Amino acid sequence: MNKTRKLTYSAIIAALTTILSSFVYIPLGFAKIFPIQHFANVVSAVLLGPWYAVLQAFLTSTLRNLMGTGSIFAYPGSMIGAFLAAFLFAKTKKLAFAAVGEVIGTGLLGAMATYPIAILFLGQEAALFGFVPAFMMSSFAGSLLGYGLLKIMVRNRAFGGMLYHNAG
Repeated sequence: MNKTRKLTYSAIIAALTTILSSFVYIPLGFAKIFPIQHFANVVSAVLLGPWYAVLQAFLTSTLRNLMGTGSIFAYPGSMIGAFLAAFLFAKTKKLAFAAVGEVIGTGLLGAMATYPIAILFLGQEAALFGFVPAFMMSSFAGSLLGYGLLKIMVRNRAFGGMLYHNAG
């Protein structure tokens, strides 16, 4: 797949993710989790590779912030998750590792990366691991959805050979 096509797919996924992120949520007790960004990270990690997955996450975070539907916390979480998902998939060629990479990248590392942002830029007091439960639940749900879709598409041969070709 050439660079123009990957860039176009990244932009399309970012646009769809921006729109759907405002509407699709899962009520979980007193909170809501928004899994669409994590779903998109897993799909773009597998289909487009690390750099385009990170680009998609950056574009989506920027669009959502410009529209007032996202927060500054989306940048580190989504970008670290997208990169780790794509990196692990590229190394193993296993869909499950893309999903696990997203959960660890966003749910743990990305959540921890938001700590300095909360303290330095927003002046909010936060515990170092205060963001981890929310990020973990959201990334787990989105990764599971992305993994499920990719498994169905692989089973139905919907990728036409492009799945593993783009992992690098």
